Amino acid sequence: MADASAWRSADLTDDPRWIRQLGPAELAEIEAALARAVDRKLRLPFGREDFEVPTVAALLDEAAAELDHGCGVQLIRGLPRADLTDAECELVYWGLGVQLGRPVSQNARGDLIGHVRDEGKSIEDPSVRSYQTCGKLDFHADKLPVDVLGLLCLRTARAGGTSRVVSATAIHDVVLDERPDLLEVLYEPFTLDWRDEEPPGAAPWYRLPMFSECDGKVTSRFTTLAYFHSAARHGDEFAVTSEQDEALQFAQEVANRPEMQLAMDFEEGDVQLLNNHVTLHARDAFEDHPEPERKRHLLRLWISYPPERRRPISPLLQERLKLVDAGGIPVRGGV
Repeated sequence: MADASAWRSADLTDDPRWIRQLGPAELAEIEAALARAVDRKLRLPFGREDFEVPTVAALLDEAAAELDHGCGVQLIRGLPRADLTDAECELVYWGLGVQLGRPVSQNARGDLIGHVRDEGKSIEDPSVRSYQTCGKLDFHADKLPVDVLGLLCLRTARAGGTSRVVSATAIHDVVLDERPDLLEVLYEPFTLDWRDEEPPGAAPWYRLPMFSECDGKVTSRFTTLAYFHSAARHGDEFAVTSEQDEALQFAQEVANRPEMQLAMDFEEGDVQLLNNHVTLHARDAFEDHPEPERKRHLLRLWISYPPERRRPISPLLQERLKLVDAGGIPVRGGV
């Protein structure tokens, strides 16, 4: 294949390169680093030098090479979730995340570790982010063009919640082959809703193409469909056109083809890492346990690389990258 990120499900189903298992040496190193962090009463955020795990860092470097130049998907298994408190999981997860890059703010609350769980909200509310609901999520990249999206599973749902990943590069190739007219549309800017999290002084909407190209590398910026449709609340001129809607719906149809997607059911302690430029992810609706302490709960990191390490990115995305490099979504008062 021309681009290693342009995979189909069969390419990964029989190839274990996207799954990495923590072994005894890595686990002993994590345990020791956690003990030092607890003894020092470390609080987030802290730096890579505060969580020394050289063997684990080497494993994560291998994972990053596959994220950056391979399939763009990694699953790290083996964290002893049952032996760790939620607070200890956060320390370990942050300590692993800073081996890869710089975590940035994910929302107007300034969360550096996001909590993906049902907050009893509806995606129909234009101030709600999709991760705050229990409903099915369509295929999307996360809101800012961070380099790596990470999820750590603290607790699974009573039923449902399967994670699904597709190659955005492969979707690009299918659209090119089957509907090149719609690919042209996807390369033009779309208007999206900030959902009440715009930076101070910025418009409540922004414009981006869904596909862009730089130095021969294609980058995708598909966001949850609701973010396109709610942009119309800021004025009729921001509404999705019929041609744009057809292109978005076709991209979703391609992503939902069984031969395109990789499905994974998280185990507690799993860490999923995705290249946020070349993959899209979705989630099945889920049913929670009735007990609050057993409800489905994932921890999320948005990880930014230094500019010199980053995938070549089109100038059309530079305004969004400036936010990433400035630390993510700015904190807003009263949130």
